[in-house]
Parts: sequence; structure tokens; C-alpha cells
Amino acid sequence: MARSIDYGNLMHQAMRGLMRKVLGDVGARGLPGNHHFFITFDTNAPGVKLADWLHDRYPGDMTIVLQHWFTGLAVDDDGFAVTLNFGNQPEPLYIPFDAIRTFVDPSVEFGLRFETHEVDDGEDGDDDGPEPGAPAAEVVSLDRFRKDHR
Repeated sequence: MARSIDYGNLMHQAMRGLMRKVLGDVGARGLPGNHHFFITFDTNAPGVKLADWLHDRYPGDMTIVLQHWFTGLAVDDDGFAVTLNFGNQPEPLYIPFDAIRTFVDPSVEFGLRFETHEVDDGEDGDDDGPEPGAPAAEVVSLDRFRKDHR
């Protein structure tokens, strides 16, 4: 098989690195200005840690907001830990970067979406698209996060 550059995976790694850097800076210095984040993640992804009652309530995807009340934001090579307030009940979470589906900062209209593309069994494996299970990253539309969106 011919060797090729895996741009999709390289982009995926670069975008994960961007999130790691941004969240690490926020953990060390706090949120600057009006910045805040909507982070959607797969609650079933390997390494995700959250209370059973939260997983029961969000058995697939969950979106968290890092804005007014969060504490203990700590970033490592694989993900981040944070404690959020759910109905006056602080709950610690750990979210691996590989579990994140979207990362949006609506204050500056910036967003990323991460998807895993699966190749159908009947495909011939030509170099027409991502490899099976290969991650892809792209900029997302911010419309669904706007306050006036209906």
C-alpha cells in the first residue's frame, strides 16, 4: 500500500493540542474577558469519569459550560478534570480529549467539531477518505449556541 500523509489525524492532534493549551491557561489564570466554553463530549467514551446519576441523565452526549462557576480545572496530556455545579451539587468530572465532540467559545465565534469516520465493510480501502475510525476535525457553526437562535 502506498504511504501517504494522514492530514486528518494530524489536524485532529493539532486541535486537541489547542484545547489542551487553552484549558491549561484557563486553569492557571482563569477565563479572560467574556470567554466561555461549551464542550460536548461522549459520556460513554473510555476514561470519562462522572457521577452515575449524571451518566444516567446523559447516556450519550453531554454539554458542559465553563463560564461562571467551575473549580479545580486541571489539564493533563490526555484530558481535563473540573468540578461543576449541578443544581447546587458540586460534581467532579474527568473528560479525555478523545471524548470531546465539540469545543466552542461563542464569545469570539470559535468552534471545533471532532468526528470519527467509519469505513463501510464493502469499501475497497482506496485512499478516497479517512481510514476506519480515523478522527477528523473541523470548524463548527456557532448558530446553535447563540442566545437568540430558535
